[in-house]
Amino acid sequence: MSAKTTETHLSRLFLIEGLPESLTPASSHLQLFDGYIPNTRIRIRSVRDPYSKAWTRILQQVFLSGEAGHTAVKYSEFHLNEAEYEIFAGLEGPEIRKNRYFQEFDRSRVLFDIYLGKLQGLATASFEFSSIEDLDAFVPPPFAKIEVTGNAFFLGTNLVEKTFADVQEEIRELIDA
Repeated sequence: MSAKTTETHLSRLFLIEGLPESLTPASSHLQLFDGYIPNTRIRIRSVRDPYSKAWTRILQQVFLSGEAGHTAVKYSEFHLNEAEYEIFAGLEGPEIRKNRYFQEFDRSRVLFDIYLGKLQGLATASFEFSSIEDLDAFVPPPFAKIEVTGNAFFLGTNLVEKTFADVQEEIRELIDA
């Protein structure tokens, strides 16, 4: 098991209607399977490259944090070998599946997540920044419809228990607020 220290990700998360025109479902992507250990902030992430068929297994703790007055997401993770994964896999509870696409936009890396299964219909774009100055100067593109940065509803630990109907209700509440 190789350890990785806690990292802070400066990002802004938006709901989107689907992939932007430059990407299609056939574009290069990764398949993510996030199994959440009940009553914790810990997930077992299995990442599959559909082209090479290679798997990466990661034990992660994910949580929101205030960083210099901004909402940030903190990750602590351990990369697992197959034997370690098998031990932790027995702890997994409900799972979120999604396809992740990548793109660069205006000096930020964008992660597009297209959810599958009971969350099918949910699509998000997470814009990652290398500095608070870049985050503050960011102007969202037109495809970034509703910002949900810092909204705990859209954390995987909460979404794992939801359906797309629950997401639609939350969106209605955000729009009406």
